Order: sequence, then C-alpha cells, then structure tokens
Amino acid sequence: MDNQRLFLYLGLVFLGLLIWQQWELDYGVPPAGVEDSARPAPAGSTAEDAGDAREIPDAPPAAAPVSEAPIDQGGEGAPAPTSSDAGVLVTTDLLRARIELKGGDISRVELLNYPVSLQEPDHPIALLDNSSQRLFLAQSGLQSSGTPAPTHHAVFSAGRDNYELAPDADRLVVPLSWEQDGVKVTKRFIFQRDSFVITVEHQVDNSGQVRWSGRQYRQLQRKAVSDDETQQFIYTFIGGVILDEENKYEKISFDDFADEAERELTDSWVAVIEHYFLAAWVPQPGETNTLYTKALSGSPARYIIGIYSPTRSVPSGASETFTSRLFVGPKIQDRLEQVADKLRLTVDYGYLTILAEPLFWLLSKIHEYVGNWGLAIIVVTVMIKAVFYKLSELSYRSMARMRKLQPKLQSLKERFGDDRQKLGQETMNLYRKEKINPLGGCLPMLVQIPVFIALYWVLLESVELRQAPFALWIKDLSVRDPFFVLPLIMGVTMFVQQKLNPTPVDPVQAKIFMMLPFIFTAFFAFFPAGLVLYWAVNNLLSIAQQYYITRHVLAEK
Repeated sequence: MDNQRLFLYLGLVFLGLLIWQQWELDYGVPPAGVEDSARPAPAGSTAEDAGDAREIPDAPPAAAPVSEAPIDQGGEGAPAPTSSDAGVLVTTDLLRARIELKGGDISRVELLNYPVSLQEPDHPIALLDNSSQRLFLAQSGLQSSGTPAPTHHAVFSAGRDNYELAPDADRLVVPLSWEQDGVKVTKRFIFQRDSFVITVEHQVDNSGQVRWSGRQYRQLQRKAVSDDETQQFIYTFIGGVILDEENKYEKISFDDFADEAERELTDSWVAVIEHYFLAAWVPQPGETNTLYTKALSGSPARYIIGIYSPTRSVPSGASETFTSRLFVGPKIQDRLEQVADKLRLTVDYGYLTILAEPLFWLLSKIHEYVGNWGLAIIVVTVMIKAVFYKLSELSYRSMARMRKLQPKLQSLKERFGDDRQKLGQETMNLYRKEKINPLGGCLPMLVQIPVFIALYWVLLESVELRQAPFALWIKDLSVRDPFFVLPLIMGVTMFVQQKLNPTPVDPVQAKIFMMLPFIFTAFFAFFPAGLVLYWAVNNLLSIAQQYYITRHVLAEK
C-alpha cells in the first residue's frame, strides 16, 4: 500500500470532520419558532398567569394535593421575559448578578474575571442575561394547589436593592419575601467568596389554618443558538446536558426539547452549556427529581430545561426549607468536581474523554511549572512525540524504504501500466523480494491518531486557554493568529513533510498531494492559535525525526 495514500485518507477524514462541524453549525440548531401545543391553565390561576409563558410541566399523578394541570404555561407565541427596574444588584469577588423581584429570577450574571475580549478588559462577559439578543435565565419557584405558593411569576419584596460582599466577609445572603393567606416564603440567595455557586433556599413558614403542600422547581431558560455564538470551522455543543438515570452524561439538543419525556433522576443535575461556560442546577445529595424540557415559540424562540422535586407538606404552625444550588461560571474542572459528581464532564471532550482527561491533567501540571500555556502545549507535544518515537520510527523507516523503491515501482508501471492485475501482482512480488510491508507505514501512525485528536479537543474545550497569551503577537491562544504566521509555518512544515515522503506514481495523486498544504493552511488560518501551535510543533518534530531516519535508511546498502 502506497503510504502517500494514508496522508490522503487522513486529509479527507479531517476535511470531512470540518464539513460535519460546519453542517452542525448551519443545520444543527432548531428553527426559530417551535410549535407549542396549548394546554389549559390550572384551576385557581389568574388571567395574567394563564397568558404568560408555559414553563412548568404537568405534575405527576401522585397522591399529593398538587394539581395535575400545568401552571401558568400560557399559549403559543408568549412573550419573552423582560426586565424592569424592580430588581436587586449583587456583587461578589467573582460575580455581579441581578435578581428580579418578579419571581426571584436571576436575570443577569457577569463573570468579573472573564472579559468579553482582550480589547475590552473592563467589560465582563454576561453568562446569564435577559436581553432579547442573549436570553439566558435561571428561574425557580414553588408549585402548589389549593394553598398559595410563589412561582417565578409572583412578586417578592426586598429590604435593599443593592448588596455587596464585604472585604472581610466570606458569605453574602440576599433575602426576598412573599406572603399570602398566612403562608410566608423567604427566598434566600447565598453567595460565597471565591465561588461561582449560588445557594437558593425557599423557606415556607405556614401560619395558616390548613396544611401546605407543594414542591420546588428549578429551570434554565435560553434562546436558540445564533450565528455570533459559533466559531467558523469549529463546532462546540450549545444545549442542555444532564446526568441520566444510569449516572451517565447525556446531551439534549434544543431541537429535542419539545419531544423529551419527563423522567425521574436521583443524584443528578441539569445544565445548559456553551463553549467555555455553563449554568447548572444541582439538587441536594440523594434527592430525586423529575426532569422536564420545553420548547416555547415566540420571538425569540426559547428552550427550557428543569427539574421539580417530590411534594412536601408543611403543617399549620410549622416551617420547611427547600434548597438547591446554582452554578454559573467557567468550565474549570477542579471547581466543577467540587460542586457535583461528574459535572466536570460538561467540559465536552466527546468520545475520547478517556484520553483527553489525562492529557489535560498533564498540560495543567506542566503549566504550573512553565507559567505559559503556549509553552505547556509545546512541552506536551514533545512528550507525546517521545512516547510514540518507536512507532513513528517504524513508520518513517517503511516510508524511506518505499522511497528507495520508487524507481522500480515506476519501471513496473511503465511495463504493465495497461494491465492493472499484472501490475498489482508484480508490485506485491517486488514488496516480498525487498521484504517491505506496504502497511508498515500506516499502522504505527493509526495508533497515534486517537491521541492527537484527543489533544485537539483538549485545546479546543479548555477555558484555561481562553485569552491566554503565548508570546510576541499571540495574545490569545483561543482565537486565530491575527497575522496568520502560525498557519503559514504549519503549511510550510506540511510541504516539507511531503518532500520527505515517496512521491506517488500516479500523477493525479501527486497533484492532489501538492494541493493539500495550501488547503490545510487555508483551514488552519481560522483555527485557534493554540491548536495551530500544537500542529506546527508536531510537524517540526516529525520532520526532524523523518529526515534523520530517511537519511540513514537511504544510506543503507
């Protein structure tokens, strides 16, 4: 087997991956208006509630006195939530948040240590936002039937409209209150220093004459994915994720929200993830909740993923507290692991997670010593190359022997070019005579491919590389090289590698291979600089190794 064909196949596979990723960007998002079938409003709901967005699912057919009809889920084309002046601003060392008095929605969270861009260092990214351009909300409430309960449409009151974590404090509590017919609910938001976790409590104090029964729900509401949230030629998943019934990580795309069936989850969590960030509701350990999703039509179209708890009762004169945690922040694996089991899987390495996780660990450890993510990428690339040195040596030796054999292969083509069967027989006889395995160059390289692809995903998914500088003009390893120097270096190294490989006998194949460096350079011009740096360094090491081996093999008699 001509080893040049392997490079052609790898190139086609790589181009196929790029095409698939672009197809996901163009067609993998749901349409702007997903049909939402009408449901009746529950008994006892107000006209205002009935006309609002349909966001709470039917209750399960349990013995608890909670209505089996949906709560205030409105009709088709319900308007998106809008902001008002009635809100509470909260500032900690890591977060700046806004809590609406209507429902206690967390309508905006800015990540103070993560600027939108290097050009705007004082403009932090807003992960949660209630603007129509970037609608992403965290909502929670209580659901009951026959007794009053504040949903995310109820209006709370607050003692202050501004809270800030004091320099000498490690904890900040923001209380909201609601009361009706002897039932008082205090909704507390608890912020911690150096934490992206917000603890949300609903304390029910029942001073009424009857037993109160209800359950809590927590949900994330987001608009559809827009073009400005995706990178050209690079696909990263934006949508819902959960830990399923079998304790496995599961992704749910927005266009599947309308069809997702309710199901019970224990010790689970629900989240909506983006490229480098996520928001996740995390229940108490051991708690069983019911998952629900919803697709709402309107402008913009909205998608909801949430969980609701079993019904709990509060006798007259008693008190009960419902507690959950909300994580809003970057996909830093150490922090995610501390919040919930397997929440780190939201750093989506795909099917090669088993290889990608140790590679990220290695990259992080090296970064602790060198202090530069670009240098860490170079060191990891060198280490991987060293591990696979012997395999690469086998491959390059096979290629070098094939290079020595090129004149004889060309002679056979000239003699038997019109008889492909005879040409194939004579070619195999020549391989046997020269003791060359035509697969010798392919198999060692195929073993290495999963490792290189896993490292590709590590560099693509790791938030640590976001806005991380390397050197000189490379100020951000997560975006393309502004002057296209690294892609050009990568293209040159690929061209040099081709010159070290045996030239295909077929002139058509030879022309295709001559085009590949230019094609790959064009694609890599738009890739994150960290990925291009890894690929260029790997190519340089391959050239050095291949040149050394080829020189020695060609010198053999």
